[in-house]
Order: sequence, then C-alpha cells, then structure tokens
Amino acid sequence: MEVFITSVLTTFVLLSFARGALAQGNCPPLNVQDDSRRDCYPWSDGSQANCEARGCVWCPSETAGVPWCFIDDEVCPSQIPESSRSDCYPESGATRDLCVARGCVWCPTSTPNIPWCFSDGAISMGGQVCPVDVADDDRVDCFPTNGASPEQCVAKGCYWCQSSVQDAPWCFLPPSHGYRMNGNPVPTPKGYRVDLQRVNTPSWYGADVAAIQVDVEFHTDSRLRVKIYDPFNNRYEVPMFPAIPSPPSQAPNPLYDITFSNSPSFNFKVIRRSTGIVLFDTSIGGLQFADQFLQFAARLPSPNVFGFGETMHPAFKHNMNWKTYGMFGRDEPVSQTNLYGTHPFFTTLDANGDMFGALILNSNAQEVTMTPAPGLIYRTIGGILDLYFFLGPQPESVISQYTEAIGHPVMPPYWALGFHLSRYGYNTLDNMKAAVDRTKAAGIPQDVQHGDIDYFERNLDFTYDPVRFAGLPDYVRALKTDGVRFITLLDPFIGIGEPPGSYPPFDRGEALNVWVKESDGVTPAEAVCWPENMNVYYGDYGHANGGNWWIEQCVNFHDTIEFDGLWVDMNEPASFVAGSVKGCFNNKWNLPLYKPRAVSGSVIFEKTLCTDYQMALGRHYDVHSLYGRTMAQISQQAAQQSTGGKRSIIISRSSFPGSGHYSGRWLGDNQSAWNHLYHSVIGVLEFNLFGLPFIGCDICGFFQDTTMELCARWMEVGAFFTFSRNHNGLGWADQDPGLWPEVAAASREALLIRYTLLPYLYTLFHEVHSSGGTVLRPLLHEFPSDASTYTIDTQFLWGPAFLITPVVTQGATSVNGYFPDARWYRYRDGVLEPARGNYATITAPLEFIPLHVRGGYILPTQEPALSTMFSRSNPMGLIAALDDNGNAAGSLFWDEGDTPDTYENGQYFLGSYSVSQRTLTGAVDVNGYPAASSLQFATVLVWGVASQPSQVLVNGVPWSTYSYDVGSQVLDISQLAITITSSFTISW
Repeated sequence: MEVFITSVLTTFVLLSFARGALAQGNCPPLNVQDDSRRDCYPWSDGSQANCEARGCVWCPSETAGVPWCFIDDEVCPSQIPESSRSDCYPESGATRDLCVARGCVWCPTSTPNIPWCFSDGAISMGGQVCPVDVADDDRVDCFPTNGASPEQCVAKGCYWCQSSVQDAPWCFLPPSHGYRMNGNPVPTPKGYRVDLQRVNTPSWYGADVAAIQVDVEFHTDSRLRVKIYDPFNNRYEVPMFPAIPSPPSQAPNPLYDITFSNSPSFNFKVIRRSTGIVLFDTSIGGLQFADQFLQFAARLPSPNVFGFGETMHPAFKHNMNWKTYGMFGRDEPVSQTNLYGTHPFFTTLDANGDMFGALILNSNAQEVTMTPAPGLIYRTIGGILDLYFFLGPQPESVISQYTEAIGHPVMPPYWALGFHLSRYGYNTLDNMKAAVDRTKAAGIPQDVQHGDIDYFERNLDFTYDPVRFAGLPDYVRALKTDGVRFITLLDPFIGIGEPPGSYPPFDRGEALNVWVKESDGVTPAEAVCWPENMNVYYGDYGHANGGNWWIEQCVNFHDTIEFDGLWVDMNEPASFVAGSVKGCFNNKWNLPLYKPRAVSGSVIFEKTLCTDYQMALGRHYDVHSLYGRTMAQISQQAAQQSTGGKRSIIISRSSFPGSGHYSGRWLGDNQSAWNHLYHSVIGVLEFNLFGLPFIGCDICGFFQDTTMELCARWMEVGAFFTFSRNHNGLGWADQDPGLWPEVAAASREALLIRYTLLPYLYTLFHEVHSSGGTVLRPLLHEFPSDASTYTIDTQFLWGPAFLITPVVTQGATSVNGYFPDARWYRYRDGVLEPARGNYATITAPLEFIPLHVRGGYILPTQEPALSTMFSRSNPMGLIAALDDNGNAAGSLFWDEGDTPDTYENGQYFLGSYSVSQRTLTGAVDVNGYPAASSLQFATVLVWGVASQPSQVLVNGVPWSTYSYDVGSQVLDISQLAITITSSFTISW
C-alpha cells in the first residue's frame, strides 16, 4: 500500500496496520511497555521482515497507536561472559534503575544463579546520575530532537543529569558508547585501516551498522583524510568535480600525526607535529553510524572557530555555547536558519596563531552544534563520514590547501568586477532604462545590467515579454556599445502548460527526457514555482541529456537576448509546494526518523521536491545539496558556448564545496535593514573561506523599502565586495544609486576608488585562481597572532594590503577601526595612520568610507572610467606603501579579460614590483599577452618616504616631474610613460 503525504500542514498519524493482514507472531520476552515503545518503522510498508531488517523488534499490539516495530532498549552492552560476572547488587530487590545508579550494568539472563546487575568498567548504561568523568561542557546530546524525559533518556542507555550551564543537554551519551577497534590499526600504502565493531547499546533510530571501517589517507604533507564507512554495503559518497586526488602512497613529511585509542570507546586524535597541539580529538565520544543517523563529536584546540554554512551567523567567530546550525539548501529569506548553500567546512585558530581547517564531505541534511568544550557535534542523516583536514598553518595556507582539494576558484572576466545594477520589478523596459540613465547621469560607473524574471513572459525561462519589454534585444545590444554587459536570470524549472510545439525549451526537454524523476525513475517530478498558471518540471543537470539540453536552450536564447553571463536562481531546487503537486510517499526518504532539528521545516521536503525522487547523481535525499553546484557547472559551459567562447560568469544562489570552481554567489534575499548590512560583511568573509571569493549581496536590501542613509552606507561597503550589485525585490521602491543625491555621491566616490584599484583586485583573483586563498579577507588571516583580530567582522581586507572600515551603524558619523601592528596609510592622501596595534576613531561623514593601505605592499592602479571597456585602456600607476624598513612588494596580472584559461595557456602578462633601498624595481615575470604593451605606467606614488629626495632617477636618468610633501611623506612621480611590459627602476 502506497500512502501519500499531501501537505506539510498534515498531521502525520501513525498508520494502524490492517490487523488481519499481518501475522501476529510471538513477541519476544522483553520488559518494554506499550507506552515506552520507540517507533522504528512508522512508514506505510511496515512488515515483520522490514522491521527486523532494521535490527528492531516486531510485536503486534492491540492498543491503537502503539508501534508494532520498535527499538530494543533491553540490549546488553557488556562483553563480559555470564560466567565472569561480578555481582554489583548482592542484596535483594535489585532493579535496573537501582543497578544503573551504582554505575553497574543490568543484563537479565535466563541462566540460573547469574547476577543481572554486575560491574563492567568498560561500559555505562547511563541512568539518573551525574558522572564525575563527563564535564558539562563535554556532554554529547543523547536526545537531539529535544523534549527528552528522564525515562526516555535512561531507556536509551544515557545519563540524565540537570545542569546549571545554559543550553547544556540534560540527557547525554556515556563516552563508552559507540564503537571499539577489532584488533590494531593496520598500515596501508596510504596510511591506516581500522576495523570497528559497534558497542551493543540501545539504537537511537534503528538500522545501525554493526561493523564499520576507518581508512586514513596521508594525501599530502598538509592534507589528511579520515573516511568512516560501511565496508559491506555501498552508501552514497559525494562526487567531486574535479575529484579530490588520493595519491597511491603516503605523503613523505606530513605536518600531522594521527593516534587511535579504545578508551573509553574508539577515538582518534589529529596532532600538529611541530607543536604537539591536538587539533581534533574524538575521545569525547558520540560516534554513531546508522542508515539514517551518523554522528561524531570532537574537542577542538580553541574556541576560535569560523565557517560552516550557509546561515546568517550573528558573528564571524562562532559562539560556542551550544549553538546549532543546519546545513541543507533551502529557499528562505536571509535569516539565522539553513539557507541556500551547504558548506560543512570550518577553520580553527589555536593559541599559537596556527590554523587548521576541516571539510566534512557529506551532502545530506546535516547540522553542527558548537560546544563550549570547545568542540563540535556533527550529525547527518545519510552518506558516510568523510573528513579532510588541512594543516595550514597560516590561515591563507589553509584556504589554499582546501581549494586545491575542491577546485581553485573560477577566474571572473574583468568586466564582472565592475558595478552591477539590477532589480526584480522594473516591470517595463522603460523603467530599466530609467535606472541605467540615472546611474550614468550621476557619474556612477556601471559594467553590468541584470534582467530578473519580471522581463520574462509569464515568468517562463528563455522568453521575454514582447509588450512590457518590447525592444529589449536591441536595448541589450545598445548597452554593449556603452560598455554595459547584460546578465540574465534563469530558473532550473520549465513551465509545462504551454500548447504543444509553442515552447521549445519544454518540447526539447520532453524529447530528450531530461527531467528529474519521481521515485519510479520514470515519471517527471511535477511541482509549482514562478511560471504563471502552470506547473513545472525540473531539469536534471547531472544527466548528459540534461546538460546538453540546457546548453542548447541557452545558445538558442542568446540569438534573441545577447546576454554575457547567467544568474541561476532557485536552484536548491526550490518549489512553492511541499514535495510535488501529488504529495510525497510515506517512506524513510521523505520522513526519516531523525530530521536534523536545525534544518527548517516540519518535513525535510518542505520548499523542495520529494526526497525520494531520482536524479542522475542519485536519490534527491542524497544529492539535494549538489543540485546548485551541478547546475552552475553546466551553466558555465552554456554561457561560454552562448557567448562565442568568452569566459563569461555564473552567479548561483545555491552552492556546495567545489561550486567556486565554476561560479560566484550572492547572499540571497536579504532585508533593507542595518543588521543585514552588517551581516553581509560576515557573509562575504565566510564564502571566501568556502572557496567562493566572487561574492556579494543585494546592496541596499531585497525586501522592504530602503532609506537614503542605509543605501548610501551599503553602497559604500558594497563597492568593495567582489561581486558588487544593487538589487531589490518586487513591490519595493526603486533604490538604484542615482535616485538620491547623497547616495549618488557616496556611490560615485566609492566605486571610482574600486575602479581605480581593479588591477589590484583582478591580480588577487589571479592569485586565488592559480594558488587558492581568499580575496576578501578577515584581519585575523593576516595577523593570526593578534587575538584582537579574532572577533573583528566589521572590517575586512582586499588581499593582504587594502583595509576597508565601513560604517554599519545607523546615524554614525565616525567608526572605531582596529589597526594591527603594521604601518597603515590613508588611501586618499597617503598619510600614515597614527594608530598602530590599537583602535582609533575615524571621522566618517555620510559620503565617506575609511580606506587604508598596509605598509610593505605595492598596489597597481588604473585611471577609472564609467565602464571597464573604457578604463582598461587608460594609464596605469603604482602605489608603493613602505614598511618600517622602507620596503614594499606587489604584482600585476593582466590578460585579455574575457578569454577562458589564459593562465593555463600562458596568455597573460605578470609583472612583479619591489622597493628596497629607495629603489622601485619592475620586472617582467611572464610576457604572454602582447596587447599589454599598449599600457603604460603614468604615475608612481611612494608613501612613507622619510626625507626629501635630492633627485629622482627613472632607469638611471634624472626625472623632474615629481613632488614631495614633507608633512605626508608622499613622493608623487608623474608624467611617466613606462610600458608595463618593460623592466624598469625608479630610485630617489
């Protein structure tokens, strides 16, 4: 019998199986009352065979609502033979509760004269006692669904002990529960293999895997893999594109050691060799491995923990006081719940200022709890436990090692680093034109105009409204002559309500059979989303036909709308009905016994498709969080083919580790609110950790009407997000930056600075594309030994050298900024900031954002224009900010700007610059882009020159066009004409 769940609002009632259709059988002699049974099989295909296959007990009951299949809470966890039992309760009247209260084990037996209560120091059955060997901060929650009672807790073999520590679990796991090693770890060519056997304690959710294996692989000197899996049954393992290399032999000089122990249960520790600090310690207990519930817990070396996503975290550095965050892609306005992407990656900075990172490669619904141990508890409901450790030790090294594994970030086209303008709700072409015209009239640079679904015909992909947006194809072509590109939105679903033969995207999709399928693997999944008055099918972008179909539709649409990039939305995938228009089957995939409590929704398929549906990559239950990455990957190919082989750009809403190899991201549907301005800074920093450095937000906010002050401040900081786009939602007032004189002034000032520094920003992208790392960077990444930087998340850096200190508070006309121990020069005049290793209050009127350059670095610049199409041919310059020793260094990467794989093919220019002993030296490292010879350095600014130069020499020849300001110590050398592809020296 198949049973559908038709709505998330339905009250799910346990099915009462037809008594006459089920064999009554004989109930085993268990002391489990009907009202104490923990349901092990609530789904519609319940049977004795299915029940027992989950390791559970089948015992029919005449009482309505009592489960016939339930978890056996009477199992004996001890391995001591009956004949060796030492009586722990020799007096009469022993009960389980009295026995467990003594710290002993209760195992009834039919053998006469054998004690039921006996001592076993290797195992605990919990009980209503407070163990002396488990600190409150080390507790591993034994009832993660919340609502535990003492009786329910003790039935699972756990401790029930109240705590004065806020949010500490009262029901928690004995550390002896979990698994134990069978024999010793066995060396392998790659590392070790460890066989584990489950301790026979009560199951949490049934279908426990009794025997599991741990494979340890020493991938590189800085990367360690620990894979925990079922060696006898295939389980879902996340595919990575490109695959994470697993070398055939161990790394020769690893930065880490790993140790194993069976006390109090199986655990391992990852240790940094150079310091002996334990980075990851699972001796806290908690290892669980069942079909739909997997868990581990670990202590960390410090509470300085960052990462995990996606959610709107209240701070960049995590609060470790029992905060739990879900990870499962979801169509949800920006808030402190699981959002669009799934990124189970985190970093931890220890007391020495050394950092490590870890990826938990799993794509199922999952959650993580931060604990004050400090530590974490991780839970997921499928797949395997696949951990990768990245030893750093420098913070940027950690991210480089991480992106080396998952794929270095994509290199954006140069024009994508310009300013983007957008909104959902132009509603007519005239309104779109008016916003573009206002921006240009205000002297605000713009490189990209976006089109949202309001320009579609009835919200259908690959269409435009011929009435409201009549003339759009010609307008898009006209924009290009003015240096403005066009990015179109596309959704992952296709409307199915058009007359046959009238809508090619659907007709071709039908012919090629490209759709996500229902659980039968045949019927297309049917749901509701944006297309008006019709249902939708979803493309299966991991299927070869699905990918080819998507590319074909994009290429065909480009014949009408000559877009330059793609913005793929709703690709969690999102649905406006729960599961499908038919509902979802009542089975373990749609209604798992445990749904991570931090994953929003009453059911796991809320706002998406039924999780038993099928895709080429696997069951939706397993691959849901991969959908956005898969769509971004094929969309990159589609965009490049559509644009005639240009690099193009993909902006995706959903993401997963590896997405940054193909696309950028934005932070989703935020609000026009001051706290969302602040949290956008945290968000862009986190996504740089995740390997998606091309990242921004909806500047000025998506929901609600913005205000002049909020929009001005947001435009100022958003001008320094790598993806800089003003965007808002349907029905809210226009907020393009040319509307208010104050916002226009603030935007113009900030964006012209951005455009001046685009050569530096582009060079940073080259560095992360080729070697990994971050572009938008927290201060702690550059100053990991300075504890003051650990909590700073209102300031950030471009690379190592350019500091942004925005105002994020309403009504403020100054900002308190921190300046780590280095020289910091004010960007606008080159004056040395007096604060060093301390905070300083900086005056910041409405149209001003404080900006500083760090001593010791050289930044390439270029005269700005209203579009990069024009600025890229303008004169260039260098800013050399000297450090305490009078030195500085930097580089410049330059290529065609929109050709794919220029670095890989050697089609680029790379110059390096250094200052030492009052001489600036320019060298050519790579000269593979001949057109770079048309560019010249026209100016050089040297900041921090302590004394008046007696002369300036350019390539040994005296140079007269320079000035020196004694007060600011700025040397300004002008009217140069040094071809950037030539080596040179400038001395003073």
